[in-house]
Amino acid sequence: QLTMSLNSSTFSNEENAQGPKRNTECLESLELQTPPSFQDNPLQQLQLASQEVLEKAKKSGRSKCPRCNSSRMFYCYTCFVPVETVPTKEIPTVKLPLKIDIIKHPNETDGKSTAVHAKLLAPDDVTIYKYPCIPEYKEKRHEIALIFPGPNSVSVKDIAFHLQKYTKKGGCDSDDDCSREPLLKQAKIEPKEEKNPNECISSSRSEGTRLKKIIFIDSTWNQTNKIITDERLQGLLQIELKTRKTCFWRHQKGKPDTYLSTIEAIYYFLVDYHQEILKESYKGQYDNLLFFFSFMYTLIKNARCCAGKE
Repeated sequence: QLTMSLNSSTFSNEENAQGPKRNTECLESLELQTPPSFQDNPLQQLQLASQEVLEKAKKSGRSKCPRCNSSRMFYCYTCFVPVETVPTKEIPTVKLPLKIDIIKHPNETDGKSTAVHAKLLAPDDVTIYKYPCIPEYKEKRHEIALIFPGPNSVSVKDIAFHLQKYTKKGGCDSDDDCSREPLLKQAKIEPKEEKNPNECISSSRSEGTRLKKIIFIDSTWNQTNKIITDERLQGLLQIELKTRKTCFWRHQKGKPDTYLSTIEAIYYFLVDYHQEILKESYKGQYDNLLFFFSFMYTLIKNARCCAGKE
């Protein structure tokens, strides 16, 4: 799987690594390729729910999907549900501050994508679409943004300012229009009255959190162009993320370690959004989005160590 880029010069890359399976106790077909940041293990500081349920499932091996009866490890990547040996009640649920749409390329291998992690862990807030079956976004461009690098991409902290350029009546009709400074609004002439301080705070907060939905593209770098040029995605505000190093074990060889997996991109965006837009201190509210990712990371790392000793 390859995903989305997160800053203006890097693409979140999950392209399939080639090579034989090194350890049968690992997840199905997980290559033991080590990205540059693999040794650092930044995932150690995450505040995660107990992963004992995954430990037990690992020992018992593959299990059936309760919906399609396919044999899977941990979860079914086509039905987006845990397998029979992983009780749903033991999987953490994460509540997100906005909705997320993930657009998957039709040739993207479901079993190698981390996009499903988001759906499993935040089922009420995440929707996965398989391209070209995607929604029409034009009428809601004033409250939607797309994570994608490019010359017109803006940082997370500038989201509120740039969304002012979009109106409920249609937003910008061209990239040139969108790049212009927003017109100053004329002040309304109304009778003077004292305002409730709480209402002022609420109004200010509302202005800064008018973003309702964020879109991520889940595909290889070579596949992305077909999706990003789709007319249904044109005119959307594009966001770039701060540079982070990936921990993804299928990181494409030869690519920068700033190419993130889809679930990493979603997680880091939400952390930035929480701090930059909601203006709240981050205390691990979204860490469980990496519940499966961090477990697999450790699993592969251990397998790598074992392989090195053989």
